[in-house]
Amino acid sequence: MYRITIALLLLSSPALAATLECKVTGISDGDTISCFDPERRKVEKIRLRGIDAPERKQPFGTRSQQNLAELVHGKPVTVHWNKRDRWGRIIGAVWVEPSDCPGCGHTLDAGRAQLASGMAWWYEHYAKEQPLEERHAYEFEQKEARARSVGLWRDPRPIPPWDWRRAKR
Repeated sequence: MYRITIALLLLSSPALAATLECKVTGISDGDTISCFDPERRKVEKIRLRGIDAPERKQPFGTRSQQNLAELVHGKPVTVHWNKRDRWGRIIGAVWVEPSDCPGCGHTLDAGRAQLASGMAWWYEHYAKEQPLEERHAYEFEQKEARARSVGLWRDPRPIPPWDWRRAKR
């Protein structure tokens, strides 16, 4: 029993995070991408950690998807992750080279950029799964976007996607 407990603790440790280098081949919505890993010759679904974007039929859903596509589609990205969800998607932070800074490397956090442009909510329910620095940055970006009334924050009462999904069930 003792060995099993230690093994489970080690497997859940953020220190054991993996890195995936891949090229983005598809955008499902404002928080999920498909990524081709040339070494494994496999397409992975990646869910951006720490955000929840509007559903496609929800206000700003299509715009959120388009914004994410502008940030990452067809580009190489670096994904830092340590978890898969129940559908087998990788949950991770997606880093890309900013379009206005060729040669800068993967220095733009796509999830944070979605929040800054008002195209997603910070998914506070899962904040404990984010590294502390990322958590604070995401919280800040959402507050700033809301204060500036950009993107979905133009709506006086935007409906979070988790409430939208619950209402559709």
